[in-house]
Formats: sequence, structure tokens, C-alpha cells
Amino acid sequence: MRFPRSSGILLHPTSLPSRYGIGDLGDRAYRFIDFLAQAGQRLWQILPLGPTGYGDSPYQCFSASAGNPLLVSPDQLVADGYLDQSDLDDVPDFPVEYVDYGWVIQYKEQLLDKAFNRFEVNATDGQKSAFDSFCQERGEWLQDFALFMALKRHHMHHEGGVWNKWPSDIAFREPGAIEDWTEKLGREVESVKFAQFLFYTQWFALKRYANERDIKIVGDVPIFVAYDSADVWANRDLFFLDEAGDPTFVAGVPPDYFSETGQRWGNPLYRWKTLAARGYDWWVNRLRSNFELVDILRIDHFRGFQAYWAIPFSEPTAVVGKWAKGPGASFFRAMRDELGELPIIAEDLGVITSDVIALRKKFHFPGMKILQFAFGGECNNNFLPHSFEPNS
Repeated sequence: MRFPRSSGILLHPTSLPSRYGIGDLGDRAYRFIDFLAQAGQRLWQILPLGPTGYGDSPYQCFSASAGNPLLVSPDQLVADGYLDQSDLDDVPDFPVEYVDYGWVIQYKEQLLDKAFNRFEVNATDGQKSAFDSFCQERGEWLQDFALFMALKRHHMHHEGGVWNKWPSDIAFREPGAIEDWTEKLGREVESVKFAQFLFYTQWFALKRYANERDIKIVGDVPIFVAYDSADVWANRDLFFLDEAGDPTFVAGVPPDYFSETGQRWGNPLYRWKTLAARGYDWWVNRLRSNFELVDILRIDHFRGFQAYWAIPFSEPTAVVGKWAKGPGASFFRAMRDELGELPIIAEDLGVITSDVIALRKKFHFPGMKILQFAFGGECNNNFLPHSFEPNS
């Protein structure tokens, strides 16, 4: 895809001002879009929108398709009739300069619980119908995710609720166990789905507002998913895991000028041959749901589609590892065949070899240039503005 020359700002919604301890999809997000439009900006870039897991990082999400319920605006819940104004009378004295996740999670979860209670009792026919349609349209990932989160809460005091520490029948998804737990945790499962319904409803309204003002949203897809996620739990055959469900190899990058020991991210690695045999269906579904949420996608660690650093799970750092071959052009051909034109930006930073550049150029994906990397004293530095290529 050819992108017009344009300018914008990177700001994750969590950083917007808010009295509720974390930026959200309420009025301040709309005012930010107004500011972008008035300033002649055309792009709003964000980080992954998923529900954050380990370290509260948007690059370690419990799902590759779900939204982060912490971004749901309490003020909008009042406007939509899911909360009373009095429910927001007693807001904690949250820090203004940073997000205190532990505190925010506790506060937001009780608000979402109240909203769900109100929905169960007072929902209009229109609200019920919208919720049912939402659950039906996204059933492919939503049911697994909702059950995963309900199970996680239920087992939270058992080794932090990581899925392979659950009782083995449900950890390894025996059909009878899935049925039993779905029934046992039925209300909790519905409550997780409802929080997703609220997130998607608020996000789509905000995205529509941005698009109407000629502003495109640039999203972000990490190449790898978190181990402790509904994606890995529900699709174990797509990842390098052993019989106990532990990863055999994990992702990262080898030592470079940023780190003597490299970076050991810990995400499980894909069985690309298995995915290829299935037409990369899991990835098609993942990108399709992400393209619903945003207009352009930045693919994080693009070089991993050509070759990726595989670290044995037992290794404490990324020093010991090997380069393994990624799916290459066949992956992006499959995505294009299923999804049409791909408005993708390739995050091509780090050690980039000629075959990675060739892959990016083959599909006309723009690469990235980081201005602060430019001024290291070498006149042939690719990040100096005079060496920028048009498709960057």
C-alpha cells in the first residue's frame, strides 16, 4: 500500500488526562482528536490495545484480539445508563503523573461489576440485542478469552493463575472440563464478555469520530503473544510447548549495542509449519480483528517473519540461541489473499539483513526511521534525515 506523506503523534490512550487513574476512551480522547485535527495532523499512533498481563505491558496481553477494559470510560458508562452519577462520587486520589495499575485495576473492576449488575437487571431490548450480536460476531475468540479470564480469576491464588498450573483437565482443555467450567463460571464468563462489549462500543465510537476528521489510527501488533494468554491456552498446537505446557523455546534478540546479554522476552515461538499447513488461519483472524480496530498496523519485530532468535527455555539470558527461519513472503501473500490490501508499517529496527529489507520492499511496507538514533557521529548513519527513503 502507498501511504500519503502525513504527520501525527504517538500517544497511548492510558496517557490521556483522567480523574480515574488511567487515560480512557471518554471526553479527553475526543478532545485529543480535536487537537490533532486543528493542528493539521493525520495520524494517531497507539500501542497494542489488549488487556495487559505481566508487568502491565501492552506487549504482554491476555489476548491478541480483546480490548483493555481499563480503558473503558466511567463517564460514558453513566451517559449510557450502565452506572449512576453517584457511583462516581467516591473516586480515589489517584496519582496524576503516572498510572498505579494495582489501584486502578481494583477501582475499575468494581465499576465494571456494577455496570454488569445494572445491565443484568435494567438492560433495554436494544442493549441486550447489541450485546448478543457482539458476542455472536466475535465468538471465534471471545468465548475462549472470557472463559480463560474467568478461570484465571478463579485460580488467581494458585501460582498467580498461570494456565498450566490449573487442574490438568482444564489446563489442557478436555471437552468435559470445558463444559463443566463454562457452566460453573457462567456469570463470570458473561461479565468478561460484557466488559469487552463496553470496550468495543466505546472504541468504535471514538475511531469513527477520528476518521470523520480525516485522522487515521495507527495500531500495533506484536509479532509474538504472551505465554499466559487465551491464545496459547486455546491453541497449544501452534506453539513450541512440551507435554507439561511449558515453552521449549522462547523469543528474544541476541546481544547488541543496547544489551550485552541480549533480550530474553520469554514469549513462546510459533510452529510456522503447522500454521502454514492451515493457511495461517489463526494469524488471518488476528489481523482481521486488529484491522477492525485501527486503520494502519505497525508490525512489531517485522524481522522475525524472515528469521527469529530462538532461545532454549532453560536459558536465563538471550546469549545462547540460534537463528530460525520464519515464514517469509508466503505469510504476507496469505494475509493479502484473505484480507486484501495490507496497510502495514514494518518495525524494521535492530540488526536488519538484506533478506529482511527485500521482504519489506516486496510488499511495499514502509520501514521506520528513529531520529534519536541518527546522531552517533557517523555520516553514513541510515537514520540521518538526508538518507531517508520515501517509503519510511
